Amino acid sequence: MTLRTWLPISLLVVSNIFMTFAWYGHLRSQRDAPLLAAILTSWGIAFFEYLLMVPANRIGYGRYSLPQLKVIQEVVTLCVFAVFAVLYMRQRLTLNHAWAALCLVGAVFFTFRK
Repeated sequence: MTLRTWLPISLLVVSNIFMTFAWYGHLRSQRDAPLLAAILTSWGIAFFEYLLMVPANRIGYGRYSLPQLKVIQEVVTLCVFAVFAVLYMRQRLTLNHAWAALCLVGAVFFTFRK
């Protein structure tokens, strides 16, 4: 495995951590803040997401096809979100979430199948 294989995935993971906090972190951390404050804070966090997301896609494109990049992105997004939901938002994952994860495994299989 080369750097070009794993670097885009690593950048997508870190980017998605920023994205998840930008989109959902305010639901806990700024619950009583004015909406405009939550929006501006989220935009500030999302800036760092884009600083990582754009290079991840540029580096990954060519190593991965466009559909493969998108499926990687979606799987990373949902994995990061699951960890965020449990650890930060204190939500419970259920058996239905496990079934949904299994569907994602199928999506990855079919996208990467030769």
